[in-house]
This record gives sequence, C-alpha cells and structure tokens, in this order.
Amino acid sequence: MKKYIHILKAELMTSLQYLPNTAFGVFTFFIFVYIMFMVWQYIYSNPQELINGYSITQMTWYLLVTEILFTSLGGRRFCKEICKDVKSGNITYNLNKPYSYVFYALFKHLGSMVLKFIVDIIIGVALGFILIQSMPEQTVLSVILVLVTCFLAELISIFLIIAIGLLSFFIEDANPFYWLYSKMILIFGTFFPIEFFPEYIRGILRYSPIYVISYGPARLFVNFDINEFINILIAQIIYIFISYGICSFLYAKGSKRLNVNGG
Repeated sequence: MKKYIHILKAELMTSLQYLPNTAFGVFTFFIFVYIMFMVWQYIYSNPQELINGYSITQMTWYLLVTEILFTSLGGRRFCKEICKDVKSGNITYNLNKPYSYVFYALFKHLGSMVLKFIVDIIIGVALGFILIQSMPEQTVLSVILVLVTCFLAELISIFLIIAIGLLSFFIEDANPFYWLYSKMILIFGTFFPIEFFPEYIRGILRYSPIYVISYGPARLFVNFDINEFINILIAQIIYIFISYGICSFLYAKGSKRLNVNGG
C-alpha cells in the first residue's frame, strides 16, 4: 500500500504546480452552476413551491453537489490517459512492475483530483450561500456521512472510467464510450434527480451507477435519512467490488493480447 500512497503524493505535488488550471476549472464550474440556477429559478416561479418533492433550495444544493462530483473528477482527461497508455503501448511497462495497474491508475488520479475536489467544495458551498442564502438542515454527523458517500462515489467513478479506457485493448478508440457515459451521468444524475423521471425509468436508475455516484450523495445532502444512507452505502460497496472486478478482468484479458517485444 505504501507504494500507492507515494504515487498519490507525487501526483498531488505535481497538481500543486498547476494552480492556474485549477482556477480556470473553478471559473467554468461557477458559470455552469449559475446558468443552471437561473433556469431552476425560472422554473420555480414561487420560491415556496415543491416540484417532485424538491424545493428551490434543495434543487440548488443538489445541483451543486452533483456538479462538484462530476467536474472535480476530470473524467474526460483521465479516460484519454488510459486510452493513450493502451494504444501507445506504455501500459506494457506495468506488466512486470510490483503493483497493479488498476490501483496505480486509481491512486495516480486520486492524487491529481484531491486539490480540485477540495477547492470545488469550498467554492460550491460559498456559491450556494450567495445564490440561495440558506442550505438544507444538517448536523456534523450527517455532513461527515455525506462526505463518506462522496468519496466512495468518486472511487466507483474512477474504476468505471478505468474500465472504459481499458476497452481500448479491444477496440480502436474507447473515448466515444466515455462521452456517452458522461452524458448519461449529466442528464440522469446531475441536471435532474431520479424523482423527475417516469416511474419505469426510476426503477432502472436506482440499480444503475448513477444512483451511487451522483444521485445518492446529493440526495443525502439535501434530505438526509439514515436508512437511505445505509442503502446507498451498501450499494456503493457492492459497486466498488463490481467495478474493480470489471477493471481487473479487462486488464487481464487485454494484457494477454499484447505482444511484448524487448519489454
């Protein structure tokens, strides 16, 4: 485990050298959230109105939490890196290394996104108070538990993106698959909560990755319930094992297809 911690630390130190990039990401985050807030403010013509069980305050904070999870992840760049490693053959250098490539990619990306995740949380909370002047009722314990689900959500997201990138072993370019995946997350998990969709779609979404990586943590933040937390936590643990298993399977199968010459 120490070697993975060193990888995380090294990547974190590297990310500290590129603070302007983080600042630019914060700017785009602010613009997106502000535009969506204007849209929801127009929809909620009456500030006291509830739409599918959500008030304007809850919808704003739901949007903030899901957007923090999505933008801090940097999924598109990460997927491109995995695809590039496979297509260029750089991944072959990891075949004989004393570590798992899947865990190497996981901790490397965690190191690169930690700073942005923290900055996005700070900016998101400040922006929420500026736009709505209030927040859902919280306790210290509920905030800690929500942060736990946020961390697990990011772990699952990273594993799923690694799996998409590893598809490059079998197809020419896996990036279009990430494009489709990210748009599904945005439409069904970021822009709108699950409750905004027809009943037959809700049933599907509650068993999909969207429930554990986007909807779940945000739903807990705007309306915390201990029973729902337990359900989401169990689902996240199951998805961590499933997503890691998919990554390991794809890497094992893909590495056998490589013809390694001279290392």
